[in-house]
Amino acid sequence: MAGNREVITGSDFKRMVSGAYSEFLLEYEHINQMKGAGHASGTHILRTMGAAVLALEDARDAGIGGYAQRMATAAVFGARGAAGVVLAQLFRGIAKGLTGKYTATSSEFGKAFQYGILYAQRIVPEEPERPIITIAKSVAKGAYHAVRADLPITEILGAALQAGENSMKFVDREDAGARIMFTFFAGCLKGLDGNFVSPAISLSLGLVSGQKGMQDPREDLVRPYCVRLSIRNPKIDMEAFKKQLEENSTFALVEPHGKDVLVHLHTDHPGRVVDQAIGWGPLHEVRVTNMSESHVLGAHGALMKVALLAIAENRVQARELQDDGVNVIVSGSEEACPSVGEIVGAAHSDLAERYVLLAWSRDFHLVLRQAKRLLGERVELVLACDKAQQAKAMRAFDGEKSALENAKAMREAAGIS
Repeated sequence: MAGNREVITGSDFKRMVSGAYSEFLLEYEHINQMKGAGHASGTHILRTMGAAVLALEDARDAGIGGYAQRMATAAVFGARGAAGVVLAQLFRGIAKGLTGKYTATSSEFGKAFQYGILYAQRIVPEEPERPIITIAKSVAKGAYHAVRADLPITEILGAALQAGENSMKFVDREDAGARIMFTFFAGCLKGLDGNFVSPAISLSLGLVSGQKGMQDPREDLVRPYCVRLSIRNPKIDMEAFKKQLEENSTFALVEPHGKDVLVHLHTDHPGRVVDQAIGWGPLHEVRVTNMSESHVLGAHGALMKVALLAIAENRVQARELQDDGVNVIVSGSEEACPSVGEIVGAAHSDLAERYVLLAWSRDFHLVLRQAKRLLGERVELVLACDKAQQAKAMRAFDGEKSALENAKAMREAAGIS
């Protein structure tokens, strides 16, 4: 007997992702009103999903593996809030399962979804188990049996959804995490069938106007690749070169160094940056780092031994934090959580050799933990649960001590276990 010969292409994958984004557009306000996944979890999920979708809008990879990797990279870097970090890890696992594939069979694609759910489970180790993980496990079990039966991908997703529905009796049906997981898989199924209409973004027609009161998805575009290189041309026009680089990048730093010009920038298209740089002179020491993966990046002429980084929800709090000795301030609130990329980007500024990342809300904790996973020993965490606890921690900061010593002293001062 010949088995299921269905093949999933890169175009199919783009439709699925667009369908999931469309479904979150319809559901995010409802999710915001639900409990269990932090403040404004629907908005955080929508913006995380927007970052992932934008990465595919002008992508030219025809293979499903290339599309999946682009999406995962952007989602991990653009993740906001606890729910956004969990969803980004789901994408990262899917990309892992599709690595190196131009197309995928239904079985291979179903297994990739199982990888994704496994990655999502690993990112939330807390007990008791959160409903989003309970539902994810049930979905994985349903997908596993459908994959073993060699069913078409639509039936695999349908079986996964049904298994999740059956497990709802074990969790609060009004939990935001559970609703997020259902919304994602329902959207993927609609996208694969072509049964969706997105009012804000279309991967085939480009961007159009968004809903009233909704964040413009273009504001969630991420630049997850750090490019460093040297150009042998001491007579280069620094300002003209920097202006050209900024067309496809952020944080463009161009500095003379003997007979060379050193370049450090963040971009979503490293190939374009290298193409631009070639026109200015011979290149050497070219280094491209995917900042959405764990990496080690040494400070480049850092001004300080250790810096304190915190999140401010408005200008008043920002001034207060500065007066209390905070060196780097990232804009964000419980309703508008900063992205992982914003935290990582701040630590790439080369201001200091090491950073202590300080939070005043539980909504920021998983985002900062993800930044720590990406940056490793370059950062240490002090995860306060409110502003009063954060203030106690700040008073214990000492710029003469190491980041590790500071983090330990600050946690002890604030009573953080």
